[in-house]
Amino acid sequence: MSEGPKKSKYSATRRLLLKTKLLKKAGIMLVEELAEKKRERDSILNERVPPLQITGLSAQELQNLCKDLHKKIDIVDEARYDLQIKVEKNDLEIKTLGQKIREMKGTKKPTLKRVKKSATDSMLGAAVDISKVKADFTSGLKKVKKEEEKEEVTDWRKNVDAMSGMEGRKKLFDGRK
Repeated sequence: MSEGPKKSKYSATRRLLLKTKLLKKAGIMLVEELAEKKRERDSILNERVPPLQITGLSAQELQNLCKDLHKKIDIVDEARYDLQIKVEKNDLEIKTLGQKIREMKGTKKPTLKRVKKSATDSMLGAAVDISKVKADFTSGLKKVKKEEEKEEVTDWRKNVDAMSGMEGRKKLFDGRK
């Protein structure tokens, strides 16, 4: 068995073709799903709220129709309000149960407060001298002595002849004079 990268079963062009077909099919299905939802919504609305027939009604009949519609609106608003209160109560209950669970687990995190530096200094100042605490960091460390190697610094002009490598030749030239 080879440990190299696995070759795919399909070539890149085949994968691209399949991907485009899948995207087209998904787009068509999405459009169909949206149309189906719209049809369902319209049918439910037609069931619950039939279209109003207001043509040919007298003023008194129109007033009665308006009063009936207002009563229906009030009933729907009351139901909506009741559901809203019920949801809020459930949310509150969920939060309290979550807090109880956290308390039972023991992972209750305290709220952190800012502490001024001067407050900590005053707390530490009575027990321990702060300057000693700051300077005492190196007390437990091992002391190591370093020996410094000093190179002897000499004047370079004194040894020019020695450094030039021509000591003997220079003497020969000086001796001929």
